[in-house]
Amino acid sequence: MQSILDPKLIVVFSGAGVSAASGLPTFRDSAGLWQQYDVYQLATPEGFAANPELVNDFYQSRRLAAAKAQPNAAHLAIAKLEQHYKVVVITQNVDNLHERAGSSQVVHLHGKLDELRAVTAPQHIYSVGDTMFSAGSTAPDGSAWQAHLWRPNVVWFGEAVDHLMLASELLSRAGKVLVVGSSLQVEPAASLLHSCDETAEKYLIDKTSHQAPYGFEVRSGDAVTLVPELVEYWLAQRCRNN
Repeated sequence: MQSILDPKLIVVFSGAGVSAASGLPTFRDSAGLWQQYDVYQLATPEGFAANPELVNDFYQSRRLAAAKAQPNAAHLAIAKLEQHYKVVVITQNVDNLHERAGSSQVVHLHGKLDELRAVTAPQHIYSVGDTMFSAGSTAPDGSAWQAHLWRPNVVWFGEAVDHLMLASELLSRAGKVLVVGSSLQVEPAASLLHSCDETAEKYLIDKTSHQAPYGFEVRSGDAVTLVPELVEYWLAQRCRNN
């Protein structure tokens, strides 16, 4: 059954670049995390099996940094769209800055940094916020902390991405689509944009110059400047049409 385009639905597809102005490093640029660390040690099931303490310590440091970070102007502008539109954020990010900015519907493709899950019972997921875990700590379920029994609730390389069908369906129905801060190099998430309707209004905002998906208007620059500008344009457009 073919999806019906909804002119009141905006889908925002976000990547690490949208959180960069909040002080959280991206992954793939010249100063990104994967330039500083070995991806296979820190972001694969095999790396976790080899050294769970190293992996949990790395993600704990990222989790604590994300907890201290504040939503920036781009996050806040995206949340503001909910004043006059139905808005769903589909994000590759594992931070919760969209939620803290006020976005009410956020689909996390790659998991959540502020959650842990039990290795032997993956359905047991615990929100841990800025709690620190180390030798002698109490684990989320009340047991003694053992790094090999707990892992970040994030998607690593070689693992299935969450919510792909939902994301594809939402993008196919959206009257407007905004892609912001994504390198569009991570699959299968990047291929989701092929689900967009050819008649939808589509923008890509990013500092990095790269090939945009078909039908997208590219605006190169900082998300904290360009996203609020586009949001105000869309809000004014909505007011004119009412």
